Amino acid sequence: MTGTTRTAPRTEGRPAPVLRVRGVTKSFGGAAALKDVDLDLHPGEIHALMGMNGAGKSTLVQILSGTHQADRGTVEIDGTVQHGLNVRKARRLGVAAVPQRRELARGLTVAENVLLGDLPTRGPAVRWRAVRAEARAALAVLGIDIDVERTAGSLSVAEQTMVEVAREVRRGGRVLVLDEPTACLTAEAADQIRALVRTLRDEGVAVVYISHYIDEVMAIADRLTVLRDGAVVCSAPARELDHAGLVRAMVGRDVVSTRPERPAPRTEIGLAVHGLGDGPAVRDLTVEVRRGEIVAVLGPAGDAQSRLFDLLSGRRRPDTGRLHVDGRPVPFGRIAASLAGGLRCVTGDRRSLGLFPDLSLDENLMLARDRFARRRLHRRGELARRAAPLKRAYGVTALSGNPPVSALSGGNQQKVLLGKWLDTAPVACFLEDPTNGVDIAAMADIHTLLDELASRGVAVLLASSSAEEVMRLADRVVVVRGGRTVAEHDITAITRDELVATALGGEPQ
Repeated sequence: MTGTTRTAPRTEGRPAPVLRVRGVTKSFGGAAALKDVDLDLHPGEIHALMGMNGAGKSTLVQILSGTHQADRGTVEIDGTVQHGLNVRKARRLGVAAVPQRRELARGLTVAENVLLGDLPTRGPAVRWRAVRAEARAALAVLGIDIDVERTAGSLSVAEQTMVEVAREVRRGGRVLVLDEPTACLTAEAADQIRALVRTLRDEGVAVVYISHYIDEVMAIADRLTVLRDGAVVCSAPARELDHAGLVRAMVGRDVVSTRPERPAPRTEIGLAVHGLGDGPAVRDLTVEVRRGEIVAVLGPAGDAQSRLFDLLSGRRRPDTGRLHVDGRPVPFGRIAASLAGGLRCVTGDRRSLGLFPDLSLDENLMLARDRFARRRLHRRGELARRAAPLKRAYGVTALSGNPPVSALSGGNQQKVLLGKWLDTAPVACFLEDPTNGVDIAAMADIHTLLDELASRGVAVLLASSSAEEVMRLADRVVVVRGGRTVAEHDITAITRDELVATALGGEPQ
């Protein structure tokens, strides 16, 4: 492997740090993002960086990878203090980040992406056979099996991550920062990424692993460092920490998201989908949700539940089926009709479909309200006045002012997305992975918001990839398989393990 050295398993006599941070402090507009942070990264180690949204993880990563420079403190690579570290210099020294938003050239092949900027040539001509051969070798050394002649745009999210990792390792990456590498992935795809991370460790790479999935981190990390309010509050071998202790370190208190007593669902059907069909993926899906009830639709990854946002929101017209909201028919394939009928659909892809990243926090919150949409949001004072109670109600915070929504943490972005739609008096709503990519405190807040939504009599249909979330929120689980509704279970009559078996295509025993 280029630029790395295989190391023995980690012991107390581990190698000297490849990268060392001492006293790093960084502020933006007077708000402290990092405060005297120390961090050591050792070769052949998976070092998890944990913390709530806004704790300073992203800022620290940006300093390590050269995107930002610290106001105070030092960054050492191989024992040498690096002054004026930028992205190009950091990469040359073997430090690179693989961001949550993948950065492949989608129109180029896998081979071209892996060798981007370093294509072998003979005179002015590119040696394409050598390009493909070198790309295959770069993937093979990491155990990655992807056809190098495929275009990057045809790859799954997991495959895109693998290709980016292979590219950085081939460039000589010795410190790789992986930001939420398993977010939005199926269980099988997430397992593939974790296997790749272990391979990187075994090849001597220092891996900085950022994830909100605590169980995942506890299983994969050798060492954990926790940031809270920009400061390091804990740094220790993973084996010395437990789940509860890690949560306390991240949040500063115990966080318990327990199932509350909600009013019994009403008898009226708030949302009804009958005989929904859309090609081979959705063949005969039927589900009814009463007012005040939360129903989870569950099935193997890629089954009918993954199509529900497009179909129910009106983005796509199905082949067959009927949709009723509060007893009234709603035509498919028309977004305006879905909204007018009282149905609100919240996407699981907030970056591409849910938010306008260049518009402000307040603008995103208010865009679903017709008055402000017609006025094109020109009256900023009134906009801020109307958005303020929504920000309080949904717990949305920003370091300062009214920044572009893209500048917010993932948890705050998700609260903006929920507030944008769920505070518009819906009769029924469909939620796709409502807590994807948020920290444990934001997750608890969002669960409370959904409890309150159901308590107000809203019919809630939920598609979630988290068994724990389904057990926490749902009253009933509807099982889909092969595009059809095949069973349903009261949540009190099924265990978590049975729920997982159901999601994977088995049946509760």
